[in-house]
Amino acid sequence: MLQSFDMSIIFKRTKILATLGPVTNSSEMIEKLADAGVNGFRLNFSHGTYDERDQQIEWIRQTTAKTGKPVAILQDLQGPKIRLGNLTNNVEVVAGDELTLDFAAEHNGFTIPVQYNLAEKTKPGEPLYIFDGKIRTTVLEIVSDTAIKIRVENPGTLMSRKGINLPDTDFAGDIITPKDMADIEFGATRDIDYVALSFVQSAEDINNLRQMLVANGSNAQIIAKVETKSAIVAETLEEIVRASDGVMVARGDLAVEVGAEIVPIVQRRIIALCRKYGRLSIVATQMMSSMVNAPEPTRAEVSDVSNAVVQGADAVMLSDETANGSYPLETVAAMKKVILYTQDHEPVEPIKDRLVENEKRRDAISVAAISLAKQLNVSAIVVETKSGATAANIATHRPLLPIISVTSESQTAQQLALCYANRSYVRPDSDEAGYELAKELKEQGYFGEGSTEVVVVSGRYPGVIGKTNTIKVRTI
Repeated sequence: MLQSFDMSIIFKRTKILATLGPVTNSSEMIEKLADAGVNGFRLNFSHGTYDERDQQIEWIRQTTAKTGKPVAILQDLQGPKIRLGNLTNNVEVVAGDELTLDFAAEHNGFTIPVQYNLAEKTKPGEPLYIFDGKIRTTVLEIVSDTAIKIRVENPGTLMSRKGINLPDTDFAGDIITPKDMADIEFGATRDIDYVALSFVQSAEDINNLRQMLVANGSNAQIIAKVETKSAIVAETLEEIVRASDGVMVARGDLAVEVGAEIVPIVQRRIIALCRKYGRLSIVATQMMSSMVNAPEPTRAEVSDVSNAVVQGADAVMLSDETANGSYPLETVAAMKKVILYTQDHEPVEPIKDRLVENEKRRDAISVAAISLAKQLNVSAIVVETKSGATAANIATHRPLLPIISVTSESQTAQQLALCYANRSYVRPDSDEAGYELAKELKEQGYFGEGSTEVVVVSGRYPGVIGKTNTIKVRTI
């Protein structure tokens, strides 16, 4: 067993992010998911109404108030998700067929409606994949201001509203759609912790979104979804990581865009970069997809989750498994079981390098706190934090014990809910906030029987951002 601290409760260090959907759209299910081990909820803004989102946010925060467990809410923007329009009937195609995709037309013979004006972005010779890559085509020509002609390369069936991927098409920063803008304005007035930007191609996309969030008065952090060919170019990927607050390895569209064989390597690189720069990392898509219809995961899925834990991901995400699946609670329980076993039997992979940009003081304190905690074999590191930066910085070093974060800001506690090894609490600012919380947890049986030691990281001026400068060892 790698864990050396004495804990009376089971504590997982890699967090679980679950997508809400029809089968979990109730206060009761949200509470059960949180109890089962979910640390954050993803709201997929590709579907649903604002009234439904308001209700879900209310249910989530009611659960937090009832259980005392902060959880994160992630708003996932749709982005330029390009789909076919409505077809009057399914269309069978074979290799060599030529079709016209028209933004301004309805289904008529070989003219297929599409929900995006591809004529403005595509170029002849570029690949165009339909229905998760099941039908591969090539752009032949730009027919008009709203239409393109494509040639089909393999047989298949076209159906209404199936997705389209264009791995070589440059959207030139045009990834925040009018729908996204409306969704951003909506989310800015709600209790949203993270905003996930789909189909990111460059750091400029992140900067544009940040300006919109600031203009709308939002303090939400930005998660860049890496799912395009242009985003995984080495220099570009590093710039995206540095510009964002976190990165999601969006493996579904990424596999279609670049090839499934490339995705595992990209995943490993993204997690390493996030650890290097102190950013949140989330691994997503098909982690336990068989559990949509089955009560047990496959061996491959168990290995997939375990590998993400060993690589040091902050969080692993469930999509259809909790949104539409038949076994949402069982899926969370199975994922938690894998996380716990892996973290207790295999260390997180070390990273080759770590760059401390303008945070040398904070990072030095983090390293010292972890070293002291390890040498003294304490039960936890307790962090007094305003913005969450110190707690997140300690987490980047992937310590083998809990990071108990105490903050006066509810949003900080909610954001830290997805951060590696963090267990966050909201308490008023005070000189002894960390020690008082540790005593409270001790009384609740959190640390087990007998004397308990913790390392407390704090600042001289409680509640002031950027003033962390003190490490104490406290006995309870």
